Amino acid sequence: MTNKLALATVLSIVLPNVAFALDNHAHNHVKDSALGKTSVTLYGPQSPRDIESELGHNPIVFSKAPQRSVLNLCNIHFHKNAEHRGGEFTTPAKAGSSQAGFLFSGQLSEYERKPLEQAICEANNEGLNSGDTIELHYVYTTAPVQPGATLGACLSEHIKNPQLRVEAQVMVLTNDGYGENFNTLTEFAQVNGYYQAVNLPTKTGTPVEYTGSTTGPSYNQKSSPFKVTWSVRPKVLKADINSVGKWCSQNPFNETAAHGVRDLVTAPEHLSPILD
Repeated sequence: MTNKLALATVLSIVLPNVAFALDNHAHNHVKDSALGKTSVTLYGPQSPRDIESELGHNPIVFSKAPQRSVLNLCNIHFHKNAEHRGGEFTTPAKAGSSQAGFLFSGQLSEYERKPLEQAICEANNEGLNSGDTIELHYVYTTAPVQPGATLGACLSEHIKNPQLRVEAQVMVLTNDGYGENFNTLTEFAQVNGYYQAVNLPTKTGTPVEYTGSTTGPSYNQKSSPFKVTWSVRPKVLKADINSVGKWCSQNPFNETAAHGVRDLVTAPEHLSPILD
């Protein structure tokens, strides 16, 4: 069996459970207790988390990934509602619960909240409309790859255990014509030999960094085995909803709808300390 075929076989087994790739609209919820003590000893720290809490004492430690400037952008996707909590996104999408993610905690004008006649990025009779919150993930890898669809684009037959970094930006969708162009925010190009998101937001606060895991609802019933360095910006960016709709209709990552969210991880034994 060739190396490429072997890698393809491994990916076909692993990737169906990866949060980036599948389960866009699953909403199976479970509390931290479901992760169990076995997860603490066998798996590393998990995500998402409250970025305003520094608590975390998971016993498994791994080095944070290099800065994105020396990594390759491998995937871009987004989740409906913020998976992380903190900053300007602290309102639970489900009242009194850490399930289903978090919403922009600020106020929008009547013009910004003007609803569309038809929701965008629809799948399974669910879509996005003005005022909705999303969490955009720019995924980076140490593997020598080009940007593409799913987490599989971040892996390589040459490097089977790449370091992963996710730059996260929470956004609220507006319809007044003044929001940021989503297609511009997701543009990428080679810079000094590495694929980069060339318009990554820079005015949404100092990112909070920590080591964790992949996310998404497929990991509500189990721990994620993927190690990820997270960089989460605390301020919310207003994005033009019409440009998001255009992106869902055509983009290099084959993304057509929002992914679901993983429940907030709060137990310190499942978390790492916030990095300085």
